[in-house]
Amino acid sequence: MAIDTTHGVSTQVNDFSVKLANVNGTGSASANSLLMQAIFKMGIPVSGKNLFPSNIQGLPTWYEIRVNRTGYTARALDYDLMVAMNSQTYEQDITDVRQGGFVLYDSSWPLDAELLREDVTFLGVPLAQMCLENFNAPRERILMKNVAYAGAVVALVGIDVDLVAELLSETFARNEMLRESNQKALRLGYDYAVENFACPLAFHVESMQATSDSILIDGNTATALGCLYAGATVAAWYPITPATAVMDNFIRLCAKYRREVVEGASPDEPTTFKNNYLILQAEDEIAAIGMVLGASWSGVRSFTSTSGPGISLMNELLGFAYYTEIPAVIIDVQRAGPSTGMPTRTQQADILLCAYASHGDTKHILLFPANPAECFEFAVNSFDLAERFQTPIFLMSDLDIGMNDWVVPHLTWNDAYVPDRGRVLSDVDLAGIKEFYRYADPDEEFVTPRTLPGSDSKGAYFIRGSGHDKYGHYTENPADYQQVVDRLKAKHASSATHVPAPVIQRRSGATVGVITVGSCDLAVREAVDLLEESGLAADFMRVRGFPFVEQVRRFVEEHDHCFVVEQNRDAQLRSLISIETGVAIEKMHPVLAYGGFPLSAQFVVDAITTELEN
Repeated sequence: MAIDTTHGVSTQVNDFSVKLANVNGTGSASANSLLMQAIFKMGIPVSGKNLFPSNIQGLPTWYEIRVNRTGYTARALDYDLMVAMNSQTYEQDITDVRQGGFVLYDSSWPLDAELLREDVTFLGVPLAQMCLENFNAPRERILMKNVAYAGAVVALVGIDVDLVAELLSETFARNEMLRESNQKALRLGYDYAVENFACPLAFHVESMQATSDSILIDGNTATALGCLYAGATVAAWYPITPATAVMDNFIRLCAKYRREVVEGASPDEPTTFKNNYLILQAEDEIAAIGMVLGASWSGVRSFTSTSGPGISLMNELLGFAYYTEIPAVIIDVQRAGPSTGMPTRTQQADILLCAYASHGDTKHILLFPANPAECFEFAVNSFDLAERFQTPIFLMSDLDIGMNDWVVPHLTWNDAYVPDRGRVLSDVDLAGIKEFYRYADPDEEFVTPRTLPGSDSKGAYFIRGSGHDKYGHYTENPADYQQVVDRLKAKHASSATHVPAPVIQRRSGATVGVITVGSCDLAVREAVDLLEESGLAADFMRVRGFPFVEQVRRFVEEHDHCFVVEQNRDAQLRSLISIETGVAIEKMHPVLAYGGFPLSAQFVVDAITTELEN
């Protein structure tokens, strides 16, 4: 007899959340991602958040899927279906299920009666027993259990099982044995659910056409693709979570697109290839940024990818690059600190570190993407800005953007794109001037011309990180020193109109403003909509670049109350806005989420309404 799964539950089509609780290292990630991919293929807006520990195996890991037909896909905080596959976290996981929700568990072993809730329906599937009976190798049984529970979820929420089978066939196209075992496990879970439960549940999916113009991609892949399209040919790095995949993907892309055939002496000779790129895994982050600066100084588009601990190590050379005016791009995929912190948890706690990286007076240009599509776009912008303003540029991604799959519009590219190389003097230019001085003759944006190695000897200059005047000569003269660093400050300020402009959305009659940055975007925009539904109109602004344009200061000043939503403990964006625009910091109320999990709209709504009530 099938279990009744319809009691007291209203129908929710394409509007629900599923949480899958597993043990890290059991191979669950592929099965969980399979569910999200299938929902996306059905044309439905969806998100997947992988909440995993930094150890190799043994600790709890979760994967959260949110389905929402209107496109609200920030992290949810209550769940319609809990797939409880980790006995260590049963109590917590069952508590997280909303009233009237469901728990799918492995009934090969009895569930402790103390865990049962009267307002939740428990759906037992003997997954371990089924895999024991149908598969031989111990490791295979563990892996196939994941696919079997995915099959049960497919039935319960109405995912097209043929589509899932097709995805599995594509994944294991080159391995017939794996393909057959995965297909078998999928059907075991699916058939059991169909035979024993009323499928689909009241909340389920139905095909839409909302993702036909979209792709599923993670931010690290999109960033690497942007670096490729920008013309980067040199990269240096030291592996670090969560940024390693940026370079992994760049290596893969270069191996495919940065090679050219070397013509042999005769047609009979075998085809050989020449790599038009250089990627170096350095001994540490200090060496990595040094290699990047050397390559950039020589005229090559070069970058490094890292996270907060790497930025800390790079600080001295970042100051050197700022003062000597060497272009560089630094991809910072932010994670939870300080120190080692939590390497697999997300934060936005490097804002001030990167804005003022290095000792002394420094200011850097920061770009803040909100999703993988902007990672691609802003990666290209970063190289143009680095060379235009002859300075390090920080692309401020984070773990949520970098390591999770996002639904974003198809990436677009203009084949007419021409890289902005900035003020680089050719031999013809040098021939037309009496003498070349590296830090003299600033333009209207306070940028001075540079030359590249191999230019006419007239363009040669000595580069130094010690005090120098506009001629590049060593100095300890206060006036000469100040002239150079004041120009650097003015140059930084002039870049404000070249970084991506803030996104501003206004509502009639709003006296409240909400400011945010980066991956907070989806949650904050949903929160603003929820506030409007409750009768509170709020304007929205997402900062996308630093230095700030005048609009940022005006936005704060024109609202009675301004809230700054960010993912760090110390309200770093709020502080940066106050320091750099002069607005009173008291005018901005901090809304801070820094536990390491992606932001939810309800957290923002609760924080704003509580503050306004007080």
